[in-house]
Amino acid sequence: MDETVVKSLYTPNCQQDAINLLSKLTVNLPGMIFQVLQQQDGSLLVLYVSSGCEYLYELEPEAIHKDSRVLYKMIHPQDIKAFAESIASCTTNITPWHWEGRIITPSGIKWIQATSQPERQESGDLLWNGLVMDITDRKQAQEKLLETEAHYKAVLDAIPDLMFRISRDSEYLDLKSEGANVSLSREEIVGKHVQELLPSDVAAISLEAIAKTLDSGTLQTCEYQLPTPLGVKDYEARLVVSGQDEVVAIVRDITERKQAEVALENIAQKFAKAFSCSPDSITISTLQEGRFIEVNDSFVKLSGYQRDEAIGKTSFELNLWVDDRDRLNLLQQLQATGVVRNLEVEFRQQSGKIITTLLWSEIIDLDGLPSLLAVHHDITERKQVEAQLRLSAERDRLLAKTLVRIRSSLNLEEILQTTVTEVRQFLQADRVFIGLNNSKLGARTLAESVDSKYPSVTGWSTNDEAYLQQLRNLLKDNVVGIVEDMTQVALSPKVKAHFQKFQTKATLAVPIMLGNELFGALIANQCSGPRHWQPIEIDLLKQMSEQVAIAIHQSQIYQKLAELNTNLEHQVQERTAQLQQKMQEVEELHRVKDVVLHTVAHDLRTSVMGNLMVLKNLLNQKVGSGEEAGELLAGSKGENKKLPLSPQQSAPCPSASSQSPIPVSRSIIERMIQGNDRQLTMINSLLEINSSEKQGMDIKPEPVDFNSLLRAVFAQLEPTLAQNQATLKNLVPADLPLVMADATRLQKVLAHLITHSLQNNPPGLNFILSASIEGKMIRTQIQDDGVTMSKVECDRLFDLHVRNPQDCCSTSIGLKTYLCRKVIKAHGGEIGIISNRKRGLTFWFTLPLATSATNPP
Repeated sequence: MDETVVKSLYTPNCQQDAINLLSKLTVNLPGMIFQVLQQQDGSLLVLYVSSGCEYLYELEPEAIHKDSRVLYKMIHPQDIKAFAESIASCTTNITPWHWEGRIITPSGIKWIQATSQPERQESGDLLWNGLVMDITDRKQAQEKLLETEAHYKAVLDAIPDLMFRISRDSEYLDLKSEGANVSLSREEIVGKHVQELLPSDVAAISLEAIAKTLDSGTLQTCEYQLPTPLGVKDYEARLVVSGQDEVVAIVRDITERKQAEVALENIAQKFAKAFSCSPDSITISTLQEGRFIEVNDSFVKLSGYQRDEAIGKTSFELNLWVDDRDRLNLLQQLQATGVVRNLEVEFRQQSGKIITTLLWSEIIDLDGLPSLLAVHHDITERKQVEAQLRLSAERDRLLAKTLVRIRSSLNLEEILQTTVTEVRQFLQADRVFIGLNNSKLGARTLAESVDSKYPSVTGWSTNDEAYLQQLRNLLKDNVVGIVEDMTQVALSPKVKAHFQKFQTKATLAVPIMLGNELFGALIANQCSGPRHWQPIEIDLLKQMSEQVAIAIHQSQIYQKLAELNTNLEHQVQERTAQLQQKMQEVEELHRVKDVVLHTVAHDLRTSVMGNLMVLKNLLNQKVGSGEEAGELLAGSKGENKKLPLSPQQSAPCPSASSQSPIPVSRSIIERMIQGNDRQLTMINSLLEINSSEKQGMDIKPEPVDFNSLLRAVFAQLEPTLAQNQATLKNLVPADLPLVMADATRLQKVLAHLITHSLQNNPPGLNFILSASIEGKMIRTQIQDDGVTMSKVECDRLFDLHVRNPQDCCSTSIGLKTYLCRKVIKAHGGEIGIISNRKRGLTFWFTLPLATSATNPP
């Protein structure tokens, strides 16, 4: 409104007319006209506000007249300071007032623009005439425009693509290259033409696209390739009209996209081949409805529906789901994990057959449509095989358990009762029982397991032979009796009444044969209705009947064995008494043998020792003449004549009564002494062997220095060796460790072995004695150069045996060598003999070292 008009409105003469005029003018104004008088004391007096305050401030004029501070309170807190500063400036300088700010009204925040021309009055007061306008829409539009500009600027800055402004004549007017890989600078591009910078073929494509864009006014796209230092790159240019005869071209590097498209195309081809050639059913359907979009040939074979019958239909419309809740479960798992693996689901084929599949499923995006990719692997046969295997395993377990029970128990009643119980559990039948067929006892039930809902056959029996024969006919010729539906089988009235009495609807009966005789039957009944008996169930009853037959046969055998056992016990008792009597007789014989052996040995020993004493005295006596010796031989007391004992003299033997002296040569006496020595040694050996056999070899082992032991043996044998013109070479090392041995017995062993060689060889024998360590034992060898022995003689040398009567010492029974082995064995060692190939024998024996030996038994 013009300033002069406003001033004229408030002259004293025109005040009422002005008010009327203002009322008319403000009716259609989107704001409020006001007149406020600011008095010298600073107080404000509202002279006039138009009705626009109702729209702008949502206040009645009377409320503003009453208290002008209500307008001040509505100013936004963030704008109060600017408002106060603008009022103060205008008041001081008396300049036009202009202020924009926000007010808070009941309906929300509004932007206002206030203008006024303050005028000083003669009274000194300041009159404010002004207008307040609502500029909320303009402010919001400005804010949106600024936001849009900022948004587009951010988008433009974020675009990594090249942007060119190109004129119709193909001149580059401007470009944006920030974030793009450009090998040329801005100065090298702007002002140049397309033909100057691009290859001719690419330039031709670009010129054609520029012309089409300007002529049609629509977006044009073109693709081309350019060689770069990094190789050939693919680019896409999008052109739009940006002004008079100019376009904006956005150029993007699409090399990776092109490569991805090629790779994707290859993958798509592979997927298409896999989809069509897969042996598993593959389907693509909508996620929500389950409507088929695509199916492969394997789905056609699996479901029975042709491709055109399935596509466009839902799985519910095709009635594929056996349980509709399976799809709901599938969707819940997919929402939770996004993918489902190995979900076992049952489906219904077009024929109505139920199949089992393993389902793999995943949510995919098909052109913006959430879809379901599903792969079905048919495991129906596998499930059937698994079921058969489970039944077979259960059958085998039942058979094995029954067999173990039969083998471990002789309680026939318990075996039969457990058998019918477990068979009924396996078959899930209503009744299983074992019936007895006996010509004397008739038919009766031995064991039964029955559902409590149906009557029991326990206690039922009959002697009606005709009736029994009808029942036997069901098992004639050892054939399994199978009835799947009693109503479909022709039966006699008695048999039919029997089945009705016990509510039998189907039956499976297997004979129990003992040899060629029908003992009874193992029978399964179905009372709830007809039943198809599976082959595996029939096979189970056959095998169980065989086991039951074994158990019955075993029980019969046990009864016979019990009878035989009773008889055998009586026989054993009788034989035991006889054996005890024989044992007493044998013990008595052994006692007599020991008495005889000791008595005979004592008498022989006394006689031999007496002879030895006489002969040795004769041999050792210093005889001055033959007469003194003759006296001793004749037993003269000094009265008889003395006979010469010269070895050169000889005379006829006088009669015993004359008690004449007997001439005996020295060699004969020596031979008599040797013979008595051998007899004494044999008698001692016999006694020692008898003692060791009864009480064991008594040895007292202790650590012994083997070399010291050998020296003692050599000293003992020196006369014997000299007498036989034998030599002994000792090769035993001086540093041998101690051995565990009974020194006395070991000396006898060494003496016996050397004496054995001397007795069986002519004079002049040579011995070599050696010893070595072998593990925890010491091995000793005595080698001679005498005669050899056969292998049989070597093997028997240390055994107790009677020698060949043709041998020079036929009365010997190998006692010394036998005792040698007993002594070495008692020490924990071994003894043997080796016959050398050319000449001589080698005796060897082993003894434990003192550091590793334990007390021998």
